[in-house]
Amino acid sequence: MARIAGVNLPTNKRVVIALQYIHGIGPKFASDIVTKVGIAANRRVQDLSDAEVLQIRETIDAGYSVEGDLRRETAMNIKRLMDLGCYRGLRHRKGLPVRGQRTHTNARTRKGKAKPIAGKKK
Repeated sequence: MARIAGVNLPTNKRVVIALQYIHGIGPKFASDIVTKVGIAANRRVQDLSDAEVLQIRETIDAGYSVEGDLRRETAMNIKRLMDLGCYRGLRHRKGLPVRGQRTHTNARTRKGKAKPIAGKKK
């Protein structure tokens, strides 16, 4: 089992797909990493040698912000907006949609389960 950036990669998947299990690496970055290291696109994780896994790990450490660092950076950006008291920060603080979506209906992912209003008649 290959462990990169604190994530156990699934052994029976292709390397390009398995790298996407790491937070901060999507399809584009995964294919870029595989081409930089020089691994064939159809290779499986279980077929990789220790040297190739080490090369992938070093490539990711050198050029990409992933997992804990990326989560910490995102959290700090949100905290900065909230401390500034700007509109986006206030929306984060109240748990409402930040990017201009409507809230009269919908927005249930951000607002949570609908709370019934007592005595409301139609």
